[in-house]
Amino acid sequence: MSDLTSDAPDRAGKRNPAAGVTLIEMMVVLVMISVVAALIVPNVIGRPDEARVSVAATDMRSIAGALQLYRLDNGSYPTTAQGLSALAIRPITPPLPRTWPADGYLSVLPLDPWGTPYVYRAEDGRFDLVSLGADAAVGGEGVNADIPLRETRAQAGL
Repeated sequence: MSDLTSDAPDRAGKRNPAAGVTLIEMMVVLVMISVVAALIVPNVIGRPDEARVSVAATDMRSIAGALQLYRLDNGSYPTTAQGLSALAIRPITPPLPRTWPADGYLSVLPLDPWGTPYVYRAEDGRFDLVSLGADAAVGGEGVNADIPLRETRAQAGL
């Protein structure tokens, strides 16, 4: 009578299928996982910064949409002094908006993905909207580079 849980080979020299995994099999699997991780991890590490840039571009397009609605309702964009807060809170400095939706144009004013307010300037019937990037300072390169709305519009084909 043979024991079914034994790791010993049966009389024909075959391993019992109910036996556990050998150390060599475990080592092969671990090496394969390590190789796959070594190939994938370097590609994934830089992705959080790319995601933040993408979030900033999406936020700015949403803010630009709210600015367009404000202009349609009131004939002009909020002034630089009124700032983007004019989209969430009814302005009390002139020029006062002619119409104002009960919930405003934005429920909350978003910060950029690095926790900094977006920079807004209005002049001559146009506006500029910029995220200052990871360093929250004008200029920079790479992740620290400014992200202007006009570039996000060009990338989106607008």
